[in-house]
Amino acid sequence: MSRPGQLATTRMALLQARRRAARVAKGIDLLRTKREALVRRLFELARPAAEARARSMEQGAEAYAALLSALAAHGEVELRALSWPERGVTVSIGEGQIWGVDVVELAREMSLHRSLVARGTPPASIGPAALEAARAFEELAELLIESAARELPVRRIADAVARTTRQVNVLERRVVPSLRAQIASVKRALDEREREEHLRLRRVLSRRRP
Repeated sequence: MSRPGQLATTRMALLQARRRAARVAKGIDLLRTKREALVRRLFELARPAAEARARSMEQGAEAYAALLSALAAHGEVELRALSWPERGVTVSIGEGQIWGVDVVELAREMSLHRSLVARGTPPASIGPAALEAARAFEELAELLIESAARELPVRRIADAVARTTRQVNVLERRVVPSLRAQIASVKRALDEREREEHLRLRRVLSRRRP
């Protein structure tokens, strides 16, 4: 009687194990193909995402420098008053797929750049430093949304590549060697059983001879 997880010493079990090994080998090939396609797509998306992040960092430095100038010109209290009323930023979130990997598609639904009229700020009450700070931060907000939209698919695909690599490693390093060892063990046992049957048959035949 075979133990749990061990193949029965039968021709049928041997045949089934060989079929399973063939399916596992085919699965490894498919996973490798998927991983290669994901890696190619990852490289295609990684450079634009890195460039978007770099632009965001540059714009962030520019925006905070403009903010310091505006604070020096107007003071914190006056600058807070000029920034009122606050507004929300609306983005659309969709779903997509890249080689079976679910990704989030992010896009802003409106331009974040506003005129003085749109800001509701009287032209006489605001100086060039505050205007520059407002413009710089509006530009920063747009770049941050763009950067997030580019980075989200990159992270999902990178996770999928890592997950697929782990699956391939488990199949190659654990499942395949285990199957091969079990197949070899059952084959040796069957061959030994067959040799014993031949020897037994020869003994029986030799005893029957006159």
